[in-house]
Amino acid sequence: MAEFDRFALDYDAALDQGLLATGEGKEFFAWRRVEWLRDRLDELGIRPCSVMDFGCGVGSTTAILRDVLHADTVFGVDTSQESLSVARDRHPDPATTFLTPDAWPDGLEVDLVYCNGVFHHIAPVDRPACLRFTRRALRRDGIFALWENNPLNPGTRLVMSRIPFDRGAHLMTSGHAVELLLEQRFNLLRVDYAFIFPHALRALRPLETRLSAWPFGGQYQVLTRRSG
Repeated sequence: MAEFDRFALDYDAALDQGLLATGEGKEFFAWRRVEWLRDRLDELGIRPCSVMDFGCGVGSTTAILRDVLHADTVFGVDTSQESLSVARDRHPDPATTFLTPDAWPDGLEVDLVYCNGVFHHIAPVDRPACLRFTRRALRRDGIFALWENNPLNPGTRLVMSRIPFDRGAHLMTSGHAVELLLEQRFNLLRVDYAFIFPHALRALRPLETRLSAWPFGGQYQVLTRRSG
């Protein structure tokens, strides 16, 4: 993910350009993902006090996690030093800390790890090590929320083809994501698909919760709990 150093200043503009086909900007998707997660956590009776945004980039979602989940502390973690520098400038909240995985303090554990659109940028051979890092950073019974792009959705592939840093990405299905997480001793709670209807069909969006079990959406969330 350190290759994102060269995209740090232009990341938001490049992402919004790619999302034009959906009729929405990055803010819509960022807020909706976290709100979706909040609703699932509410159903489980979970209120995380400490949160890690793994692969935080320039920190846009890190700030949203604090606002929506009402977390006391949020940590944005990324391998791109340039992206972290931008994040610190844009989000100077004293309750938010941005750091690299190598700088993660020994013994520090959080209640929730959130990760969106990161693993398709990680070579498949390196994914288990990344999951082991997130597992070490989670307290016992902590929650890991993995959001990824759905390779079964043609709209997702169209959007990604228009984003420079998404070209050549290694997409993975929700089934493969579940398999990886189970191998690293995470317990599966649920899988949801979201973002079925574009802006032009936004009147149908209330149906998305009912359709979330079907692989229609542009993204999916695998919600898991750390075991042991």
